[in-house]
Amino acid sequence: MFDKITYTNRRDSLRKKCTKGILFFPGNSESAMNYHANTFPFRQDSTFLYFFGIDLPDHAAIIDLDSGEEVIYGNNLDIDDIIWMGTQPLVSENAAKAGVTVTKAIADLKNDLQKALKLKRDVKILPPYRGDQRIFIAEMLDVTVSQIGTFVSEEFIKAVISLREIKDNDEINQIEFASDVAYRMHTTMMKMAQPGTWEREIVGHMEGISISNGGMVSFPIILSMDGQTLHNHSHGNLLNGGRILISDAGCESPEHYASDFTRSVPVGGRFSQRQKEIYEIVLAANVTTINNVKPDIFNKDLHMMAARIITDGLKLIGLMKGDTEEAVQLGAHTLFFPHGLGHMLGLDVHDMENLGENYVGYDETVTRSEQFGTSYLRLAKKLKPGFVFTIEPGIYFIPALIDLWRRDNKFESFINYHKLETYKDFGGIRIEDDVLVTKDAGRVLGKPIPKTVEEIEKFMS
Repeated sequence: MFDKITYTNRRDSLRKKCTKGILFFPGNSESAMNYHANTFPFRQDSTFLYFFGIDLPDHAAIIDLDSGEEVIYGNNLDIDDIIWMGTQPLVSENAAKAGVTVTKAIADLKNDLQKALKLKRDVKILPPYRGDQRIFIAEMLDVTVSQIGTFVSEEFIKAVISLREIKDNDEINQIEFASDVAYRMHTTMMKMAQPGTWEREIVGHMEGISISNGGMVSFPIILSMDGQTLHNHSHGNLLNGGRILISDAGCESPEHYASDFTRSVPVGGRFSQRQKEIYEIVLAANVTTINNVKPDIFNKDLHMMAARIITDGLKLIGLMKGDTEEAVQLGAHTLFFPHGLGHMLGLDVHDMENLGENYVGYDETVTRSEQFGTSYLRLAKKLKPGFVFTIEPGIYFIPALIDLWRRDNKFESFINYHKLETYKDFGGIRIEDDVLVTKDAGRVLGKPIPKTVEEIEKFMS
């Protein structure tokens, strides 16, 4: 946990952004894999962590906006629990570390909430994202699961996002730590990316590095020679020379802040000329957009900058043609770059997206595009100092999508389908870095992971 003043300041700031009523924060419970006592690794709700810091299951909290009272609910362990788990701090001891003096048993939570509802007071929640959490909230509010949506508060959502999207120095240090661990994960991948190695062997070593540094992976590792599948979690390939291996991975810090980097490397350590041409285009989009990060620039504009760089590069090697600006405006580039430039990063690898992607990445100044590919842009609004986000352009050759567009003669004035046929065995390339917005620029976090063709080939040799 951070110092308790961090949590008290966060809650004080939240109260100033919300009107009357009660803010209800349910923590997470453990989730069974196949029977009750065999659970998945526990992960606390990120918003509960942000405001209360207690990283244990079966806790909840409220903030009474009218009285100022703050209460943490949880049960102390009994002797049966202690036999299996050892002596644990009391709920009151953990609450004190978060600057909260009032604690109650979980059984009291329903009574307190029902008392407030009978007095016609507002009880406000954030959108739940787990089935067990939805059931718990419904029980506490004495409504059906289908009715809990009426308690979701847009005011509460926007207030939380406005606080969590700006990272303080403690948070940045945590992400920097996770980024340094990601360096070790990805450089280990580079050393292992040799013909005859199973993808799953590499994934196992990468996950081990994360766990040995005090945290889980921040999301299931994406690692595959079939990089044309954007989120490929299958690790069953035996590596073949001449293929590109995409590795998209990160870890959590001890306080659960995430890192998320992607590197694309040639199996065996040497890029072919064709691979190098595509790689250099993606690298140019990555580096140029990072160099243009600054406060008050729309991330949507950085995305479109990357799209133009990719289009220009593909024109130079004969895969695209025509006017770049027109091609990008119409969306012809999305055959190759069918996703957004990046997303927010923090306590969640896609930070706060459980609160609603449009609330996190958009506001009254920018709306989501309806264009294929561009509509997947998760972060479009103006950047602010303290934002941490990813920049991850890519080029992919997706055979099913190529066949679909070619059959419909889609954008044939911009796409050289005849030459494109020879790239259907290519896979994909993505390059991703984690970027902090400073007062006048952007800074890539963590120890630099080899990224240029020369750096990768030298490291892998």
